[in-house]
Amino acid sequence: MQSLLPNGRPALVLAPMQDVTDLPFMRVITRRGGPDWFVTEYFRVHPDSKIEPYILRSIRENETGKPVFAQMIGHDIPSLVRTAKDLLKHDVAGIDLNLGCPAPVVCKKDAGGGLLRNPERIDAILGALREAIPGRFTVKTRVGYHEADEFPRLLEIFRKHAIDSLAIHGRTVAERYQSPVHPDCVKLAVETLSCPVIANGNVVDVPTGLGYLARSNAAGLMIGRGAIRNPWIFDQFRAAFSGTPPPVPSHRDLLDYVNELHDELARETKRFDPNAHIQRMKKTMVYITQGIDEDFSHRILRARTPEEFHSACQDHLDNHSPLQPTPPENSRLFCGFSALAEESGTANGRQ
Repeated sequence: MQSLLPNGRPALVLAPMQDVTDLPFMRVITRRGGPDWFVTEYFRVHPDSKIEPYILRSIRENETGKPVFAQMIGHDIPSLVRTAKDLLKHDVAGIDLNLGCPAPVVCKKDAGGGLLRNPERIDAILGALREAIPGRFTVKTRVGYHEADEFPRLLEIFRKHAIDSLAIHGRTVAERYQSPVHPDCVKLAVETLSCPVIANGNVVDVPTGLGYLARSNAAGLMIGRGAIRNPWIFDQFRAAFSGTPPPVPSHRDLLDYVNELHDELARETKRFDPNAHIQRMKKTMVYITQGIDEDFSHRILRARTPEEFHSACQDHLDNHSPLQPTPPENSRLFCGFSALAEESGTANGRQ
């Protein structure tokens, strides 16, 4: 395992999630500890593309004190090179290429995870970008498009181009989010590549993250859905690494988080519409409601007005009950993570 941090502990990164992990979210989660660095939502790159101003603000107006990597998605090589050079004019920690997004609309365009069907194209893209980017160039990938046995060939391409780190969502594109991850693939990458490897997927709490690290020997964790649901998760990991007491958030703490995010997003909206804003909040709330109360989820889903939204939050979160550390398994949002937690328990038992 190669360390990415001076203190040698595993790195903690917020996984980029389109339309969720924007500048307001970066501010809110940093107030609760936050990751060691951020990766922007992806900049869509094609021959006619321009850098999207709203995403660029995550770089230009970042006051969190955390480094930010700029992520691109696309397949046109001249456009990717052009955009990378443009992004390097800003205060970025590096450039990241998205090879992992499983959204059908993205894959149909042979971008994101769709590129994993074309290793030769990935080879050409990485070669061109590595030549164009003098600083840190990183990649986020899945372990294959259809099957995990596609991964060794992809690793050879990643090794060829001397990328600076590889974040691996341990599922195939076809598996989307509905299966356990493949930590053996992450471990293979650690053993194959000279750069640090970050494990992503199914990290929903400290035991699942520790289990992932134990099974893969990765240099860090990238956390997405688990961090949206529990923004204290990064400080909980830091406590686990240092042997100190972790934060134990309550439902009322979660209510403060929801209200703060609501207000931060509202301030960023040029033409604020209260009802439309509630629909925007649902992109985040779908993760937050998991494991609290089925009625809460239903009320948030049905909410159309600020009054309905805030009433549901107040009724279910304005209490001192501790936040359930683990979401429900085998839902459409969280699935197959218990195997990682079991490995964590086994590893801890051997110490």
